[in-house]
Amino acid sequence: MIVNRLTVDGKDYFLPEPVDELRAKILAAVRAGGDYVNIPPINSGKGIDILFSPGMPILWTQLDIRSENAAIAGAAYGVDDAPDLAHDVDEFG
Repeated sequence: MIVNRLTVDGKDYFLPEPVDELRAKILAAVRAGGDYVNIPPINSGKGIDILFSPGMPILWTQLDIRSENAAIAGAAYGVDDAPDLAHDVDEFG
């Protein structure tokens, strides 16, 4: 399962796919000099509105979360199958 992590000013927000539209909204807000963008929750609810402005530290990270069953099976056979959480890092700018 792929989970996207958006880090804004040191705080992490976890997002389901797809994130292309959200990335475009954030970029538009920054280019406009600042605006609120709603960050949707990973499960349900209203999300959170964040005021994005030029110069804010923003980092996108894509996490590849493997199934717990694969990790359990690996442990049973003596294989270190820890999840690879740093699958792909993409700086947003």
